Amino acid sequence: MPDAGATTPPPTQVPALSIVALDDDDDFRQYIRGVLEADGHDVRAVSTPEEFFSVCEDRLPDVVLLDIKMGRRSGEEVLAEIRERWSKLCVIVVTGYPSLDSMRQTFKQAVFDYLAKPFSLSDLRRALSQAVAALGLGQRPQDRLRAELGRQMRLARIERGWTLKDLSESSGVSVSQLSSIERGTHLPSIESLVAVSIALGRKPSVWMDAAGL
Repeated sequence: MPDAGATTPPPTQVPALSIVALDDDDDFRQYIRGVLEADGHDVRAVSTPEEFFSVCEDRLPDVVLLDIKMGRRSGEEVLAEIRERWSKLCVIVVTGYPSLDSMRQTFKQAVFDYLAKPFSLSDLRRALSQAVAALGLGQRPQDRLRAELGRQMRLARIERGWTLKDLSESSGVSVSQLSSIERGTHLPSIESLVAVSIALGRKPSVWMDAAGL
C-alpha cells in the first residue's frame, strides 16, 4: 500500500484522468480510489480480471494500475491480454513482491512504469505526471493530434538535417506556418499536411496512427 504519510500536493499539470485499478487487496483498492479521487481523477477499482476487462470494454481508461501478483490468474497474463486488445493503453504495474526478473518481463510488454509497494503517493503522482507528459493523456483527440503531428514533423525534418526554411522551400508551406505546426499551436490543413509529408517522404496516415487516431 502507498505510504499514507506522504502529503505532497498533486502536480498541477496533471489533468483529470480515467483510471482503472486491478488489485485483489480490498484495503489497497479503497485507499487508491480515495486518494486519486481526491486528486480529481475518475477511478474504478476492481478485484478480478473478469471485472477489469468488463469495465475497460465499457469505457477504456487513460491509465491502468495493475497488480502483477494476484491469486488464480497472474498479472502477467492480464498484461498479455491487455496488449492483445489495447496495444497502446498506458499500464503502470504495482506489486508488493518486486524483483528484477518481473520488472524486465513487464517492461518487455511496454509497461510505462513499475511501482513497488509500499510506494509513496508522490511516487504515484510522479508516474501519472510523466505518463501525461509522454503520452498526452487526458487531452482531447484534437489536442493529441496537434501535438503528435508537430512532433512527427519535427523529427522527420531533423532526421533529414533540414531547417524550417529548407522544408518550406520543398513543401511550399510558409516558415511561420511550419513553425506553428511543429510547436503544436495549430493543426495543418489537409493540403499543408500532404505537401509536408511528401516533402519529408512520410505518410500522413502513419502520423495519424501515432496520435492514436
